[in-house]
Amino acid sequence: MTDLMLRDEEGRLAAVNRLDVLDVLPEEPFENIVNLVRTILGVPMATVTLVDRDRQWFMAHRGLPSQQTPRAISFCTHTIQQREPLIVPDARLDPRFADSPLVTGAPNIRSYAGVPLRTPDGYNVGALCAIDTQPRTFSASEVAILVNLANIVSDELELRLIAKRDHLTSALTRRGFMEQAEKEFANYNRHGRPGSLIMLDVDHFKAVNDNHGHAAGDQVLREIAELCSTVMRPSDSFGRIGGEEFALLLPEVGPAEAFAAAERFRATIEGHTFDIGDGLSLRATVSLGVATLGPSVTSVDAWLANADAWLYRAKRSGRNRCCPTSVEELADVG
Repeated sequence: MTDLMLRDEEGRLAAVNRLDVLDVLPEEPFENIVNLVRTILGVPMATVTLVDRDRQWFMAHRGLPSQQTPRAISFCTHTIQQREPLIVPDARLDPRFADSPLVTGAPNIRSYAGVPLRTPDGYNVGALCAIDTQPRTFSASEVAILVNLANIVSDELELRLIAKRDHLTSALTRRGFMEQAEKEFANYNRHGRPGSLIMLDVDHFKAVNDNHGHAAGDQVLREIAELCSTVMRPSDSFGRIGGEEFALLLPEVGPAEAFAAAERFRATIEGHTFDIGDGLSLRATVSLGVATLGPSVTSVDAWLANADAWLYRAKRSGRNRCCPTSVEELADVG
């Protein structure tokens, strides 16, 4: 299983994106860690590095002039391909790095110690690095210190993620979801990339609570979140917007794919039997509203309002359906 995860690059990149920390402003916990690394190990450079598809991005760094470098020349690309720390006593003598511009020119890296930053589900998303301009051998105790600090970084990343998760369903909170939607909207404005949004509301949810109790209602919400997670792509985002209302963000998805995805979510939930305990079960359905990015969408709030309006049209039209009711209609209003 471990080896499979080391080779699952798309899954690893999805794990990086789930952390939602690329290109954020410096944060104190990570700045403190790199300062500790420099002080304790006596190195001029230290980084908390996340490895994206084509770059390594420094979430925190000291001693390096830039915020990122191409992944192709990075040491951390090699670090994330293994479970153990990567130790390079002299980069000039290592064929993997001898010709790297990071070695032959500024910042003139000579020695490197990097510990993978591992998520709870087993993906190496980056590394905590200690870097020197002189060849050196990192002692076992120094490597152990770096491992302990890397564990702290990984824990901090996970805590940061948990703070954006709904405690009942593990979906993104409304705030966490809106941050993702803002990024997707900015991507559309900069590059014209397509994107779609699905709003989803549980039909007759009050009756579930009234007839079976709030514990049963909570179980229905949990299972709906689990069902959606089995249908969505790793690059999609799923959030609980409030009460029994959820939202799905589908990057790089236009009208036809968005409509098909909404139908998949609807049919999956309709076909599921919800176990509510004590040998009891029930069926539930959802209504969905779909909105795609287009010239008429001037803000994230407008994008959500568009999807929400279609959701309530689905409710008024009889529930357990998607609105717009056709790909053509959805394309016309995008």
